[in-house]
Amino acid sequence: MYQFIESIKIEDQEIFLLEYHQKRVNETFRQFGKETSIDLEKIVKNLQHDEDGLYKLRIVYDLERKFTTQLIPYAIAEIDDFQLVENNNIDYSFKYENRKEFAVMKEEARSEEIIIVKNNRVTDTSFSNLLFLKGKEWYTPNTYLLNGVQRQYLLKNKKIKEAEITLQNLEEFSHFQIINALNDFDDMFVYPLHKIVNLPESGEYIEL
Repeated sequence: MYQFIESIKIEDQEIFLLEYHQKRVNETFRQFGKETSIDLEKIVKNLQHDEDGLYKLRIVYDLERKFTTQLIPYAIAEIDDFQLVENNNIDYSFKYENRKEFAVMKEEARSEEIIIVKNNRVTDTSFSNLLFLKGKEWYTPNTYLLNGVQRQYLLKNKKIKEAEITLQNLEEFSHFQIINALNDFDDMFVYPLHKIVNLPESGEYIEL
């Protein structure tokens, strides 16, 4: 039985992007032929969470509507370096709990985090979508692995744009940042492109 996860941001008792999470859960059930989903709002209300601070609500669920919850204090960490890793076979269209393929790629890498390249196109890190800065505009790859809730929100609100980002045009961008449900669009965590330790001109990227 497949298991899936949702990681929801709760900060000072406020729930973020819940409608986007619910939409993704509904689509997951529908794509696997199930008519009935789980109700995230009901799950959140039953938590009786009354603590301030930043938390990650991790919900693991299956297609039989069984689920478990875990509420974890969360801190956004700065990453020292990134490495391009090629994997032309990876498929993460749904937010599966099984993330062994990502773990294998990270074990092979020589940096703290990886940026996955699929068919010559930049996709995501092991846990987030990406944004790249060109001039004053932020762009997200149109070749994502998972269409994250933060990514959807920023596109809908016209804060970012989509673009095809490849190994050939990557150096047209000056900076990048990572985004997911817990990591907002935030100028405090912007990385210069040289944080990617193996840009094509400086060395070969790892192939898996």
